[in-house]
Amino acid sequence: MTEQQLRENVAQVRRRMADAAARAGRDPKEILLCAASKTQDAATVRLAAEMDIDLFGENRVQELTEKHAANAYGSKPLHFIGHLQTNKVRQVVGVASLIQSVDSEHLLNAVNRQAEKKELCQEILLEINIGAEASKSGVSPAQLDALAQAAGQLEHVRVRGLMAIPPADCTEAQTRCYFEQMRMLFERLDAQQIPNVQMDYLSMGMSGDFESAILEGANIVRVGTALFGSRSYPV
Repeated sequence: MTEQQLRENVAQVRRRMADAAARAGRDPKEILLCAASKTQDAATVRLAAEMDIDLFGENRVQELTEKHAANAYGSKPLHFIGHLQTNKVRQVVGVASLIQSVDSEHLLNAVNRQAEKKELCQEILLEINIGAEASKSGVSPAQLDALAQAAGQLEHVRVRGLMAIPPADCTEAQTRCYFEQMRMLFERLDAQQIPNVQMDYLSMGMSGDFESAILEGANIVRVGTALFGSRSYPV
């Protein structure tokens, strides 16, 4: 992809975000664009970091560590947005400013232990399996309160909000319904005022549905294909 095409894609996504925000009566400045840079090389990410992108999200630990070492993200924040295995927690804690995909007490405790070793407080989002899909990670809505309460007891973890990926094979109306459910969970948890648990970020919406997510309250959207084009996976 050329630099010009990437700039045009970023501008187009920003226009779509602004239009959705206007429809929802929201300020577009309150919605962060997370560039999901899975499979993109360091040079492409470094180029994108000079554009109107708020932060980067990586799904794979190896890509995150390699691009971070290459200073691909520049001064932009880096989030981990994929499924995180406990044996790779040490590579992510303190490198990602936010881990968006904490979905169990086991993982929560592993992040806390590693953050304690590094003498820092790791910010996280709790991932919800909003569509109850067996193929996806995420805590169920019924288990969310217990996970949030457990997080509130930990010294080296701070919850900043929620993240979800709705089922891919839904109509726009069905997807909106899942996003609405997420907003309701977000507001309900916020009202509980659990110590060390802040509902600042609602991360939902990707290339095919981020406008619907914005209409339902998302303030982080994770966009990959609409920015970088279709991904090319190594054989």
